[in-house]
Amino acid sequence: MNDVASGGADINRVILESNCDALGLALLVCGRDDTILFASPSMLQFFPVPARLLAPGTRLRDFLGAVYDTGVRPGTLPENSRRRTNREDWIAEHMALHWRERYENVERAGRTRWVSLRKRRLSSGIGILSVTDVSEQKKRDEQVQTDLERVELTEEILDAQPNPICVKDRNLNYIAVNKAFCTIHDLTQETVLGRSAWDLVDAELAERFEQSDRLVLETGKPYSEAEHIVRADGSDLWVVTRKYRIGMPGRHFVVTCMNDVTDIAAWYHGTGENKGGSGLQILDYSIFTPAQNFYDPFRALNVQQLVEAGSMIETLPARGLRVLLATGDRSVEERLVARLRGSGLDACAVRNIDELETFASAAERFGVKLDILVLDGAFSEFARVLAGWHASPVLKISGDIDAGHLLAEIFRACAERPQARASLSQADWEISFESDVAPGTHAPDIEVLVAEDNQINQFVFAQILEGLGVSHRIAANGREAVELWHELQPALVLMDVSMPVMNGFDAAAAIRDAEKGTGRRTPIIAVTAQALDIDLRQCEAVGMDDHIMKPVSPDMIEAILRKYMPTGNMRAVG
Repeated sequence: MNDVASGGADINRVILESNCDALGLALLVCGRDDTILFASPSMLQFFPVPARLLAPGTRLRDFLGAVYDTGVRPGTLPENSRRRTNREDWIAEHMALHWRERYENVERAGRTRWVSLRKRRLSSGIGILSVTDVSEQKKRDEQVQTDLERVELTEEILDAQPNPICVKDRNLNYIAVNKAFCTIHDLTQETVLGRSAWDLVDAELAERFEQSDRLVLETGKPYSEAEHIVRADGSDLWVVTRKYRIGMPGRHFVVTCMNDVTDIAAWYHGTGENKGGSGLQILDYSIFTPAQNFYDPFRALNVQQLVEAGSMIETLPARGLRVLLATGDRSVEERLVARLRGSGLDACAVRNIDELETFASAAERFGVKLDILVLDGAFSEFARVLAGWHASPVLKISGDIDAGHLLAEIFRACAERPQARASLSQADWEISFESDVAPGTHAPDIEVLVAEDNQINQFVFAQILEGLGVSHRIAANGREAVELWHELQPALVLMDVSMPVMNGFDAAAAIRDAEKGTGRRTPIIAVTAQALDIDLRQCEAVGMDDHIMKPVSPDMIEAILRKYMPTGNMRAVG
């Protein structure tokens, strides 16, 4: 069979229609005189014209005119297009296309449909038009193009970020990294993608990274950690790394963002007895200005419970302190006073001995009690002030002290000051007394002994107990707690389980050993940051009576006091 057939050749209609159905296309064949010789029924699926216009012998011009009139025709322009082609011009244009030896194009046919047109004019003059619906393919191509543009835009945005960012799949292989991340390892994006952390860092670090990645993938909870990174060029990079889970179930990804804090932070290591603590420390708090949702960790740390319990205790630890700074250095004054006020303290400064004496006289005259005097070592007449000041405790500092460290020292000094028992009226409190004391019992010198090494937590305990009118002492470690127990014979012990020198478990065991044969048993309450089963079993094994969780609150402490303190020793617990 060749492609040179006479105009009157008898085309096997059945074979052509079967082929059209099998190939999923519509076919139109016309002769050299532009009359239709054959049209497959599927042509009506593309062009809703009367069926008679597809009958053999119909002029091609009449068929094209009917297609134009339907409005569903190849080359239909979008509705918002200003260009409009009239009927005769459109028919003439397509008649000319039918006489081209070869023509192929993908054109819009209506608002959402696209068709592929293939036209051939054989040497015998016979013209063949095949039409295929490519709407789905067109949509896929457009979606792919849109996705590619979106990916390119996303990559441009990520590469413009100064902070390292990477994305890992469920297998924890890198599928996206920005330039800042590649710079850390001195690698190109092509060499990083498809690899895992095991290919980039040593095994110990890779295992740690994988553990946090798996945790985020499995739980969906964000992960955060302060990290020290050494770049490929040997320079230091201090970052706060945050990890998030994104995507749909079955297609989750881990996004890691490393926020560079090198310019404002430095790494500190625990010193002295508490060698375990370390982390990032802000170099200068004065660079921060209050903004929306401004968060001060010193104001919030272990104090939030007190805020919520404002009806029980009116004075918050930070807000209840009046601090006077004595320094002749204006820069020290501006830096420290702003930081103290930002943390809720009532702070002001004096610059010489005359201002200090004037301030002291005015405070005494108006009955204003100063909680602490912060004295700069470079202050004029330092020795005279140190020897003659009796209005409040004195905290000696150097001018270069870190503001965060100063806050901790102020809290510590206030927590260690002698605690006066609160004077309470009968109308405000219901006080219970026991007329008879059981033989052989010893009235305790204090009611509660607190064993706590953290200075901030010490202050919180002190404020709660003072607010409840309960006398107390604070021990900084387990050994000191045992010694104070022997000396003071408290009615109750609040024992932090994790402390230096001697932990809370060993201290509790030592107290229980000392009680053998005395007929006395002091309630010991474990204070723990986590309630793991192994901790609770160990508490019970060493003789502890109960446990409470940090952060502590007035409600929590009052409930323990009501439960374990003897009624005769109970004082002003409303």
